[in-house]
Amino acid sequence: MISNVKRFNRTVLLACAPFLGMMAWLLISPFSLSLSLPGTGGASADTVPLLSRLAAQTQSGLDGAAVVAKDISASIKKVSELYIKTNESMNAIMTTAAAQVNRPGQIYDKRITGRLGSVTDSVQSDNLRAQLFSIRAQNFSGYALKVKLKSAKAMSMTLGKDKVGGSETTLAAVKRTGAVAGINAGGFADSGGKRYPLSTTVVNGKYVTGFESSYKDLSFVGLSDSLKLIGGKFYSQADLDKLNPKFGASFVPMLRKNGVNLPIPAKWQTNPLRAPRTVIANYKDDQLLLLVIDGRDENGSSGATLEEIQILLQRFGAIDAYNLDGGGSSTLVFKGRVVNHPSDGQLRPLATNFLFFQ
Repeated sequence: MISNVKRFNRTVLLACAPFLGMMAWLLISPFSLSLSLPGTGGASADTVPLLSRLAAQTQSGLDGAAVVAKDISASIKKVSELYIKTNESMNAIMTTAAAQVNRPGQIYDKRITGRLGSVTDSVQSDNLRAQLFSIRAQNFSGYALKVKLKSAKAMSMTLGKDKVGGSETTLAAVKRTGAVAGINAGGFADSGGKRYPLSTTVVNGKYVTGFESSYKDLSFVGLSDSLKLIGGKFYSQADLDKLNPKFGASFVPMLRKNGVNLPIPAKWQTNPLRAPRTVIANYKDDQLLLLVIDGRDENGSSGATLEEIQILLQRFGAIDAYNLDGGGSSTLVFKGRVVNHPSDGQLRPLATNFLFFQ
């Protein structure tokens, strides 16, 4: 489309060039006539009629040139007006075409946003767009955060206090790094007074404690260097490396893959039955969906079952979904405040947190 505009501009310039050149010549070329007959020392009586005729012819030529110049000026004006109108039309066509190109994405975003309900708070920047929603179901309540990542700076995962074995609350991690939002990430194991991330963990493209083959329903979930949610069970580092993980953590179980709910392993159907939950999922346009469900405790008496979470994810139109650490770990921080109600009654220090930057 842009090359067509350029070609049109060149055509206009070529069309106007002869007219412009003629006008310039008429304007700068002096008309002068000098006639001297040999031996007369000037004009004689016989030469006066000749001079008069020449002067008349010259005046006639100038009058004709003036008419031609006027016609050329009118032609250039018409070409210029046509150029302006055509340029405006082509710009309008380009604007319309750009809008049409984005229209399918806008329609899809409107549809999935409508399923989540009304936006209660939001953040918009060059790095991301984050929209917060409240969730109210029959047996539980919680929050959803839909995030569109626009740059590689928009999301990261951090270790507790940036140390292997370190721990910090999601709120502390958000404040320390200047993030605009954060959720708890993978599971952890305590040893020697330290809190270590569970199984395969990647930060800044590097394996924190080495690669560990998936076992006992554990799955890895993270973000690739192309800002796509990646995850699943990996039995070799080479298979995970093919996806170019930028960061990620491990927990159990996978909930949804390619738009289909996966069977919940028997152990996780009742252990616990209900609990606070944290889930990360994606849409087909690579937007992320984060769910944080509240509950009173981890004893199975409140919160959501994993099957209920799957129903919710299907209703919301998520494509892939992964269960993250839940219970007292489930925390959602948005714009400097803890949005949900962690079941411990206080924030739990964690080994890993997913963070989002404005």
